[in-house]
Amino acid sequence: MALQLVASRTDPALFRLPWRTPLAEWPEWHLVPLPRGLSRHVVRVVRVNRQFLAIKETEEPIALREYDVLRDLQRIHQPAVVPRGVVTGRVSTDGEPLPAALITEHLHYSLPYRTVFQHGLSLEQAPALVDALVVLLVRLHLAGFYWGDVSLSNTLFRRNAEGFAAYLVDAETGELRERISDALREHDVTVGSENIFAELMDLKASGETEVEVDALAVVAQLQERYHALWQELTAVEEFGVDELYRVEQRIARLNDLGFDVDELEIRSDSERVRIQPKVVEAGHHRRELNELTGLDVEDSQARRLLGDLAAFTAHRQLGHLPRRVAARRWLAQVYTPIVDMLPEELAGKIAPAQYFHEVLEHRWYLSEQAGHEVDIFDSAADYVATVLPGRPSDTSGALPPPS
Repeated sequence: MALQLVASRTDPALFRLPWRTPLAEWPEWHLVPLPRGLSRHVVRVVRVNRQFLAIKETEEPIALREYDVLRDLQRIHQPAVVPRGVVTGRVSTDGEPLPAALITEHLHYSLPYRTVFQHGLSLEQAPALVDALVVLLVRLHLAGFYWGDVSLSNTLFRRNAEGFAAYLVDAETGELRERISDALREHDVTVGSENIFAELMDLKASGETEVEVDALAVVAQLQERYHALWQELTAVEEFGVDELYRVEQRIARLNDLGFDVDELEIRSDSERVRIQPKVVEAGHHRRELNELTGLDVEDSQARRLLGDLAAFTAHRQLGHLPRRVAARRWLAQVYTPIVDMLPEELAGKIAPAQYFHEVLEHRWYLSEQAGHEVDIFDSAADYVATVLPGRPSDTSGALPPPS
């Protein structure tokens, strides 16, 4: 049987990988030592030229279907790993058939949940991990995606200012529809609750973390916050014609949650007004920052950076300038020089926007100690010298920052 590659972008170097060997037996020099979550399948990360790719062995129909689902999710801009291809027709050197292989791009600066806990997740931060999964699930449901196997193990997490951003990493059981029913949404929440309870109990039994997480409380939080966010994003609101300001209030609340309203249905008669968001899209702050500066970061990071941009504009008395002009000055005079202070050997530990956020946090800490505002460049130098070397990495020391 001939080796076949189905791919959106073909790199000839992929054919030089040892496809005639079971993935579990690939030589170490092909592999990148990154933390891996629990999986039913054999999964490895490899380097191909300057790319880092995750490879998962599975059955051919499953691999091809998951590849198509991930491509659909990419097309509608959902937070999921990017598919690169499927390798079929694998045969060992002894002539035995081998499983197909699904290839996805490695998600830079991301970690499986067990590694997040092992890297010193505090008890106070645990709800933020659940919130990230809730936002991911709501976003997927709004897009018409039924996951079918919601779990922490099927998710990767990135630092996102003080919280996390979650990405779907396993779409094997997923299905994209025009609209997802309430019954399927609730099934996802139920399955997610059961899986997450089991995962947290297993994590506790393993002794791999000192964090004492109440699994029952986490599951209750997942359900409560999912339903609260879904209600805020989709519920009908009714009020009197003299309360039209509540339309702007509803939109402002959604913006605060990180969502834009692309379509709002408004019905009214002589006395009452009825509104319901019809199309909402996540990434409000992310898009705003990207339009101003070209930076592509997580949404909470963008919100923090926009706050620093606003402070810079006020401090430098640049309010008379177009916002894009002030943003370019902030980018050139503050953000870029601060990011350039990251030593090359430490740059792979942390995403630039997350580093900038943590420098701002460190500046607040230093200013409180000193009793006056500390210069941001002095704060960055102190952070790089005293905090960053001991900070757990958000990736692997073997993995350089993305070019």
